[in-house]
Amino acid sequence: MDFLIGLLVLIGLGFLTYGIYKLYHYILRRRSATVVESYELDDIIRRVQLVDVREEPEFDAKHILGARNIPISQFSMRYKELRKDQPIYLYDDSMTLASRAANTLRKNGYKDVFILNGGFSKWFGKVKSNIK
Repeated sequence: MDFLIGLLVLIGLGFLTYGIYKLYHYILRRRSATVVESYELDDIIRRVQLVDVREEPEFDAKHILGARNIPISQFSMRYKELRKDQPIYLYDDSMTLASRAANTLRKNGYKDVFILNGGFSKWFGKVKSNIK
């Protein structure tokens, strides 16, 4: 009986930890960027800076046509490559990495920062793929 109670407590702590993790990224995302839908980005894609923050192998395999890759592992060193006078649209697979990147940009004075809602999996436009 004590084993089952311990197991339930452990499972409950796991759910609580996961909930706190998701809440943290939600607050970070709300504070740092505006979330946009795929169709909104598709209309203006040629006039913005589109950045894929996934790691290089994922980017090389498949990415949104016109995007550039600044992996999250290098983002704190390379964010200065982005222009402050043009909107920046970030995406990854689940909006978690994009939220972290947006926070870095916000802390360094970037204003027009957006995140693709749902990440790459929700993109319906043109993609470049090296998968055969």
